[in-house]
Amino acid sequence: MSTVNVTDDLVNVGDSLVNVTDLTVEFGSLRAVDGLSFRLAQGGALALVGESGSGKSTVAAALLGLHRGTGARVGGSIEVAG
Repeated sequence: MSTVNVTDDLVNVGDSLVNVTDLTVEFGSLRAVDGLSFRLAQGGALALVGESGSGKSTVAAALLGLHRGTGARVGGSIEVAG
């Protein structure tokens, strides 16, 4: 599993603000998020919709880097323009 790479510079994302590729989040043997990919373009909107326990907060925490130091394993790629 690779680590999440968050950059402050525009890295081949064109007009994208955020590119997420193959995001996974694991807590021990539990895979809470499995292979999520999406692109948020400038001027666009994104909604995470799902049942309770479906991973919405886990995805948001991974995007914000809040899982660091918690023992969670976060993999995939997160590119942020800015």
